[in-house]
Amino acid sequence: MDASPAGRWRRTVALLRRHRVFAAAFCTAFVLRIITMLGFGPAMWFNDSYDYVSVALRPRPHPIRPDGYSFWLLLLKPFHSFSLVVLTQHLMGLATAFLIYALLTRRFGIPGWGATLAAVPVLFDAYQIQLEQLVMSDSMFILLVVGVVTLVLWRERLTWRGGTVVGLLLALTALTRSIGLPILALVVAYLVIKRAGWKPIVAMVTACALPVLAYMGWFKAVNGQFAMTNSDGVILYMRTSLFADCHKMNIDERRELELALLCINVPPKDRGLSAQAYLWWDDQNQLHVFGSGMKFTPEINANASAFAKRAILSQPGDYLAAVAKDFFRAFQWGRPQFPDAKTFLQYEFDNEFTRKLPKWSSYHSTTDKDAEAYENGPAATRAVSPWSDIMIGYQRVVRLPGLVLGLLLLTGLCGVVRRWRDLGGPALLPWLGAVGLILAPAATAEFDYRYLLPAAPLACLAATLTARDLVVSRRRGR
Repeated sequence: MDASPAGRWRRTVALLRRHRVFAAAFCTAFVLRIITMLGFGPAMWFNDSYDYVSVALRPRPHPIRPDGYSFWLLLLKPFHSFSLVVLTQHLMGLATAFLIYALLTRRFGIPGWGATLAAVPVLFDAYQIQLEQLVMSDSMFILLVVGVVTLVLWRERLTWRGGTVVGLLLALTALTRSIGLPILALVVAYLVIKRAGWKPIVAMVTACALPVLAYMGWFKAVNGQFAMTNSDGVILYMRTSLFADCHKMNIDERRELELALLCINVPPKDRGLSAQAYLWWDDQNQLHVFGSGMKFTPEINANASAFAKRAILSQPGDYLAAVAKDFFRAFQWGRPQFPDAKTFLQYEFDNEFTRKLPKWSSYHSTTDKDAEAYENGPAATRAVSPWSDIMIGYQRVVRLPGLVLGLLLLTGLCGVVRRWRDLGGPALLPWLGAVGLILAPAATAEFDYRYLLPAAPLACLAATLTARDLVVSRRRGR
């Protein structure tokens, strides 16, 4: 092999020619992200952003969500730059697209243009790009999920060393968002179905369990409960709040006072379209009856969990209807406003909420002071023309409609069913992952447009693998 500069240059040119379609798409997507950073610096904000920053400034196990993303902010804190934070998130988005492309071309032999097409939603969806500009954990979560699927599918059989790496990635996924633990169960089930052997499965479960158990031990030392959060029961209570009827639940007000206090007096038909009010808005939820600042304590979380489970068991039809409604809400062509105007607009480049910092109470501080302390200066979003105008216009046109996401899932399902003799083939894992990432929020919380984005790359993988199988079968005359 020619090791001279000229030889290296020729190899680089040859590589770019071989992958020129993806290289062109990748570079274009990178330019769009630079425009976004120029137009909306230093970063954009969501309601959850301030908790992540607070933990990065004063490390502690947060009662509502795991600290994985806050640890990332903590690593970057010495640079005092939210611009650097969102740059790393844009690079995570591009890395996700690269993993999709590499898996499809190197492992499954799909042509470059086909693999590039599968990466298009991650590269170009305006809401994906806007999500990367937010101080939020989602870009990291998406990269970790796609990384797990890539490693599991990269070889015909997973070794115990590969299982260890996958387990560590799953631990990071769970510490970034709690839904990472169900993904562990999904991967274990997939490996069992594919008869991968016990060594990689044990290695994966062990490598995942050790960091997660260590975090739970830290959480117990600080918050008194061996868990990852104090919010799972409260959030499930929110899921049931639109239909829970204490008359149907047969709650004894004398013997079960803690549950009776959580009953919502408003008739179910008058509770509105979104359950957010019954958790986050103190003037409309019952959780405030236990006292100010008590919402995410172990006791309230346990009471809310017991109430929610009683509601589900007493009204299974109403629960399934609520889950189905939110699940199928994901597949609309349009983007109706949900769950409320403020949440909906925080996913839009063209909004005023992200251009000012709220002065909410925070742990030993306020949210605006936390953000300014991390940035070591002004941290509110500054919209700068013409770059901001470009991305506002871009977002009105370029997005992955929910209907297209649904068609991708149907395509993947066809591929899984078609290869039932092969237990679904390689498309089974990304397809189950995509469906699970849409179904889990509908079953345990409530629909949010942000929750659809992690499912898109997995749906694209499953659909592309299905298309590959169809082409191969046609060539073989079957």
